[in-house]
Order: sequence, then C-alpha cells, then structure tokens
Amino acid sequence: MSALAHEPAVILIVDNDPIMLTGIAAVLNMSGYECHCARDAVAATKAVQTLALDLIICDVDLGQHSGLDLCSQLRQLPGVVDVPLMFISSSQTADIVRRSHAAGGAYYLRKPFDPEVLIELVSKALWMPHLVQSRVAGVSEAFKTEMPWVEETAPPRVPVVPRSNLRHALSGIRIPQA
Repeated sequence: MSALAHEPAVILIVDNDPIMLTGIAAVLNMSGYECHCARDAVAATKAVQTLALDLIICDVDLGQHSGLDLCSQLRQLPGVVDVPLMFISSSQTADIVRRSHAAGGAYYLRKPFDPEVLIELVSKALWMPHLVQSRVAGVSEAFKTEMPWVEETAPPRVPVVPRSNLRHALSGIRIPQA
C-alpha cells in the first residue's frame, strides 16, 4: 500500500484575521487535514508555488486586497487550475455568493460559521469530480512511464487504472464517513 494513501489533504487558508485563521486551521487540523496559513496575497502566492494543494479556503475581504481577485490570480499559476476554492466572509452584500461562484468558488460560507458545517463543506469540496479525474490522469501517466511496452504492443484504448494504483489515484480525496 502506498504511503500516499494515508497522507491528509493539504489545505491553504487565507485570511487577514489571525484569530479566524487560527480557528479555521485548528478545526481542520483536528479533523485530520494538513493546514497552511497565509495572512495576505504575498504569503498565499508563495504557499501556492511551494505546496501541492488539495483545497484553498480564502476570505473574500483581505483588507487591502480582494480574496476573489487573489484567487483569480492564483488560478493562473501552474498546478492550481484544478484546486477547488472555497470562500468565507462576514460580508452582507447581496451579490457576494454570486460573485464568489463567478470567481471559481465551489462553496461560500458566511462568518461566523458552525465548525461542523466547515468540515462538511471541505469534505464535499475535496470529493469533486474534477479532482478524481486529475488524480486518475496522473496515475495513468505514471503507468505509461513505468510500463511503456504496454502502449507499444496494445491497440489504442481508454487508459484503465490498475486496481493496485486506484487507492494511490484517489489518495488526496477524502470520502466523508457515514
């Protein structure tokens, strides 16, 4: 069994409020997630460039910056296009949910929030179909690299993930316990 099968999902939390940032990280850490925190756009950009992320949780209002704009910029960086976004905010503006979805947010959570709701939304965001697709594609490419003769001798077909590699393909995706 691969060691990756037991690695927790890696989450970047971006919020300029240190108390909220610590609180969100603590709740998610206690639920088994690996959390990294950023208080501004510079720290978030640096984290995105150095970490293999499974989810980004970002406040809509980062003081001098917009979290919506920041996440749009982060999406342009390599390896971030498939990372789901979740927005949080205490904003009461009427169109904030629509704007967060337009910015690519899978979910929007209004502050203050119930920690159980946060955990549920994070679990749902990590189980999004495009994540499964990208994980399976990564294993398929690794399979081609490890066994190139299979492709040379076999007729063209849809790549199949070997059963032994299926757990590895889905290693960063967590299924909520019933």
